[in-house]
Amino acid sequence: MAGLLDGKALAQQIQADLAQQVQSFQAQGHRAPGLAVLMVGDNPASAAYVRGKERACAKVGIASLGQHFPADATQEQVAAAIHSLNQDDRVDGILVQLPLPEHLDAVALLNLIDPDKDADGLHPTNMGRLMRGEIGLRSCTPAGVMQILKTYNLEPKGRQAVVLGRSILVGKPMALMLLEADATVTIAHSRTPDIGTIARSADILVAAVGRPNFVTPDMVKPGAIVIDVGINRIDNPDGTTRLVGDVQFDAVESIAEWITPVPGGVGAMTVAMLLQNTVWSYSQRFAR
Repeated sequence: MAGLLDGKALAQQIQADLAQQVQSFQAQGHRAPGLAVLMVGDNPASAAYVRGKERACAKVGIASLGQHFPADATQEQVAAAIHSLNQDDRVDGILVQLPLPEHLDAVALLNLIDPDKDADGLHPTNMGRLMRGEIGLRSCTPAGVMQILKTYNLEPKGRQAVVLGRSILVGKPMALMLLEADATVTIAHSRTPDIGTIARSADILVAAVGRPNFVTPDMVKPGAIVIDVGINRIDNPDGTTRLVGDVQFDAVESIAEWITPVPGGVGAMTVAMLLQNTVWSYSQRFAR
């Protein structure tokens, strides 16, 4: 059976370490770090994510300075809030909770965020820094995956890595981070022919396609490291729901050497990296 890569326990340790860092800065007379999450509308899943982020902030000692807009908020209203937060000295990280209502241009709004306050690591400037191997804020989910690999001493160097998915949120930055760590990287996606054969070549297989149970046992090389980024809510016969990943966990667990569970794997690390980005941005302001 595969060893479990426990993202939840690692995230808790990271949050404890961040709390100590924040306490140290405050002992030197500095203010608390601040994270502003902007949410538009009343999407229940988004609201739950925001509440979870606010609770995590409280544990670390980060001030939550977010704003909640009605679903009919205009592009100009949200843009004005971002501009204000860019200038607010209490704010070290800014995040726009996605998805936004369809009448808003999410890309244009994300591009307004000060790159040095880009807690999600998605601004073109930070993506460019990643591409060039420069220091900067990193996209939270792939950064969380890299932290899991590092913690468990699973060195990507010299390994074949396959990333299933090419989104700007996970797939593309994930591939760049693995490449930066000296893996040989292939990206496969919905237009890739014979995706199973490509997946089976992977020593490190990262599933980020957003399709429940997409990765079947015949797509996994024996002894591979399987990282499941998917978080999919599906219905049970009794009317309740449960979370599953992009990987058929029970079947793949007997083939892989290491695997992340869902929940309890990469999802918890995404929030931890968001907090880490905020504290890093905060620390850079005092280092300048």
